[in-house]
Amino acid sequence: MRNVLVMMVDEMSWWALGHTGGIAKTPNIDALAARGVRFTQAYTPSPICVPTRAAIATGQYVHQIGCWSSAEPYTGTPRGWAHAVRDAGYDCASIGKLHFRSRQDDYGFSSSLEPIHVVNGEGWVQALLRKPVEPYDNAQSLAEGVGAGETDYLAFDRRVTAKACSWLAEAARQDRPWCAFVSWLAPHFPLVAPSEYYELYDPAVLQSPADPVPDHPILNEVAAYFSHDQHFTPATRGKARAAYYGLCSFVDAQIGAMLQALEASGQADDTLILFTADHGEMLGEKGFWTKSTLYDSAARVPLIMAGPDVPAGDWDAPVSLIDLAPTICAALGIEAAFPGTDLRQPDPTREVLSEYHDGGVSVGSIMLRWDHWKLVYHCEGHPAQLFNMAEDPQETQDLSAARPDILADGYARLFRHLDPEAVNTRAFADQSKRIAELGGADAIRAKGQFDYTPANSR
Repeated sequence: MRNVLVMMVDEMSWWALGHTGGIAKTPNIDALAARGVRFTQAYTPSPICVPTRAAIATGQYVHQIGCWSSAEPYTGTPRGWAHAVRDAGYDCASIGKLHFRSRQDDYGFSSSLEPIHVVNGEGWVQALLRKPVEPYDNAQSLAEGVGAGETDYLAFDRRVTAKACSWLAEAARQDRPWCAFVSWLAPHFPLVAPSEYYELYDPAVLQSPADPVPDHPILNEVAAYFSHDQHFTPATRGKARAAYYGLCSFVDAQIGAMLQALEASGQADDTLILFTADHGEMLGEKGFWTKSTLYDSAARVPLIMAGPDVPAGDWDAPVSLIDLAPTICAALGIEAAFPGTDLRQPDPTREVLSEYHDGGVSVGSIMLRWDHWKLVYHCEGHPAQLFNMAEDPQETQDLSAARPDILADGYARLFRHLDPEAVNTRAFADQSKRIAELGGADAIRAKGQFDYTPANSR
């Protein structure tokens, strides 16, 4: 393989795409899926942006690198797949959102066009104040102004597409093999979509009353903190969902332009394509919006691989986004040691993890996904959750009490990967140090709240 193109969107759930039976009209992504491998059980390392992007960059899980939360971004250490690709002589470019610490750090890319990094090199520092969980005062903003319109995020995504297409068309791409990481913001909130895409969906069909939050102490904690849903009405839920689907269609058009540019460059037959999202979106399911839970709508993501010699079809065993690193390097013939699996040779017995140590929860939560089972371990003695994903894909029946045999098996499997209580302790210790580095809890409170990283954060 001469080149690799990685395309990543932000906050797109696995169920949103047309080829999964979803509501969103996504013809370009669906066409890519039709000619490639669809990994139907792909999971994010963490259902939140900053830790996941650090894990993807390094090919390691969150607990292995210590980028626990939205206030602990990737600094370029440990070295990741981009370092390995650049050092092997490839032109390795990023175009669009990275969400690392700052442009002063070396992330391995030969060039970075239109990067977005965390705010002030610090990120969302309120995520660190978890014990006790402190109030979050901006939950109402998600429900405000939803519908058709324009935002800085949409303008940013159009710039990313234009620059990525221009980069592909440069003569230098013909002279030197390359790897490009192209990253858009949509369909991440604000839930405002261009009119031409918003009008593809009927808000009246998508409106609904509030979903009840499952009765679980940690989920109740998350719902109380990220209390977005109580600020919606049935009608505004419909508008918000129409906007989300509109954003999916908008970013699908950006993907289509990118694939057309690849074809026009004459390099499509020499390029492995990987398409995914950093995490999903709950969109009101079970009373939750955005991410920050380990339910599949937040933790499971679309993942498609296409290109020369890639057979079309579904792969139904679990895989992880940490698998991108070994896949990229192996496809380019680069020897690099990463703990994940080359997606061109996936493991049908694979077990994968996802974990959350971010704002809104007073304990860490770690998911193990294997075969057709999902275990969610909530630390410090809180009850676990167990789901049979084959029989109950909507995760409505917690079987932790009814199936003690499977629960015990899940615990044994999980503890072979890590000690969750030790991981939880280490996360809080690291976050306590970070709080002190930032001047203490009062200094963090004084910084104020914000809802999402601005499009001009560099």
